[in-house]
Amino acid sequence: MLADELNLKRETVRKILTDDLSMKKLCAKMVPKNLSVEQKHERMSISQDCLEQVEADPTLLDRVITGDESWYFQWLSPGAARPKKARMSKSKMKTMMICFFDSKGIVHKEFVPPEQTVNQHFYQKVLDRLRKRVIRVRPEIAKTWILHHDNAPCHRAFSVSRFLTSKNIAVLPQAPYSPDMSPCDFFLFPQTKLAVKRTHFESITDIQNAVTRVLQDIPVEAFQKCYESWKKRWNQCIVVGGEYFEGEHIDVS
Repeated sequence: MLADELNLKRETVRKILTDDLSMKKLCAKMVPKNLSVEQKHERMSISQDCLEQVEADPTLLDRVITGDESWYFQWLSPGAARPKKARMSKSKMKTMMICFFDSKGIVHKEFVPPEQTVNQHFYQKVLDRLRKRVIRVRPEIAKTWILHHDNAPCHRAFSVSRFLTSKNIAVLPQAPYSPDMSPCDFFLFPQTKLAVKRTHFESITDIQNAVTRVLQDIPVEAFQKCYESWKKRWNQCIVVGGEYFEGEHIDVS
């Protein structure tokens, strides 16, 4: 995505990220190669906090709705004719989805309109639509549900925090640079993207329809297993001293 937006070769972008900025990919997101002592401590502290909340209230995770946004791209088949400005054309054939789910399944999802930036004002409107959706599809937790999202600027903006407070919506904390402990990053987005990978689409609508079908086909058991894994990942983070563990052959099953 960065290569397309910056109109640079992928290898150039890779070198900038990995060599100059000391970043690496974890759960399909770029994170620091080496966490600082403070970052490790924060990962452990937040994991401990979440575990203590769940231990104090075993039903807490049943009320947590987690969400995030991610891009879905068009794939050109090998040998397909490419426009002269291939990178720019590819960047146009993409769509961003914002999705929220809980241990029972998808609660709300929407595709961001083309040219729309996901800023604090737009995200607040998304959260209001989510809130109304919860009332319809999860009435049993409509007054007690808890939001979980990462620390993207639009998520932690003051206006968003003020909105959540005004609606009495609590937020479960998420450690910075921790996609290995974010359900969207270690479960939902990888699963949906794998299902549509290398598929040729004729339009953005086709991409959106395909992703929607994939979401509908995910069984409830998969969401339940994701939430069970989430809790184990908090514990594993503490065990390994706050280090990353995704892809390091550490058992979180």
